Amino acid sequence: MKKLLLATAAMALMANAAISEVKVGMITTLSGGGAGLGIDVRDGFMLAIEQSGRNDIEVVIEDDQRKPDIAVQLADKMIQSEKVDVLTGIIWSNLAMAVVPATVAQGKFYLSPNAGPSALAGKGCHGNYFNVAWQNDNLHEGAGAYANTAGYKNSFILAPNYPAGKDALTGYKRFFEGELAGEIYTKLGQTDYAAEIAQIRASGADSVFFFLPGGMGISFLKQYADSGVDLPVVGPAFSFDQGILQAVGDAALGVVNTSQWNKDIDNATNAAFVESFQAKYGRLPSLYASQGFDTANLLISAVAKADVSDADAFRAALEAAEFDSTRGDFKFGSNHHPVQTIYAREVIKEGDVYTNKIIGTALENHADAYAGECKM
Repeated sequence: MKKLLLATAAMALMANAAISEVKVGMITTLSGGGAGLGIDVRDGFMLAIEQSGRNDIEVVIEDDQRKPDIAVQLADKMIQSEKVDVLTGIIWSNLAMAVVPATVAQGKFYLSPNAGPSALAGKGCHGNYFNVAWQNDNLHEGAGAYANTAGYKNSFILAPNYPAGKDALTGYKRFFEGELAGEIYTKLGQTDYAAEIAQIRASGADSVFFFLPGGMGISFLKQYADSGVDLPVVGPAFSFDQGILQAVGDAALGVVNTSQWNKDIDNATNAAFVESFQAKYGRLPSLYASQGFDTANLLISAVAKADVSDADAFRAALEAAEFDSTRGDFKFGSNHHPVQTIYAREVIKEGDVYTNKIIGTALENHADAYAGECKM
């Protein structure tokens, strides 16, 4: 009997030793104009953690208020005081640039569920930095490719003046084969676009491409629809995503936008995700929610294979990306950014709900343009 008890105790100790306790710090935007994006990332992430049934992953959540200095303070607190192993959650590229380099330099892992600035995909890449969403240029490159197939020859393009906005216009121009009728950068957080719309009207353009995430996109689309300018609009999913469409309404109907995800991607994981997210939160998931969900499931897959204290093993487990993604097959490129298909979606109305449906493929198995500059 004594031997049995000792054996049982030894087995219990071995089981406990195999559990990799991981503490995650989520810094995301939960208040102000960009709150909807952070809330969706948080909700998708926490849904995956809940569904996993794991009790060895602790998540600490803080609101960065879309302010770089606040994000830096929170990251310092989480690393120094909270002793987190992994950071995640940042929506905005200027905040990511303020937080990520210092995080990975201290030996912590950063898993991005959204922001993918070019500086972190190329020369500024790092073995502990993984982007589970996209490199910033990707969806805009898809928009440029779609514009070619649509026959557009003279686009007017605009985006906010911050890292993701610059990546957006760079991405569109990289694939668009036509001419530019105009190119302007707006203020981050801008709500009045009368001057820009007047420029579009006078430009001679045959199409408009814009990247204006969150409330900026809502303001622009409503003002554009009211302006009487009758040029076709192309954009990335960020300005036509689920949380935004209800606020924009009919002004968005028929607009083609590009995304690596949509609720009608046909695989079992995505179908279950859409159903369970809607059941738990009472709304359809957005692109951001899917990215939060996938980021958590990547983390869960790594925790199941390796102890976070063994950085090399944990990094290898993340690189393997052995999880069921809402996008179907998922793989990282050499710079830890996804290689994935970018779809063309059209805004439609299902009953009283504005949403998107996939109408084609813009770019297949697409890698970002900066991987060759990454030396890991």
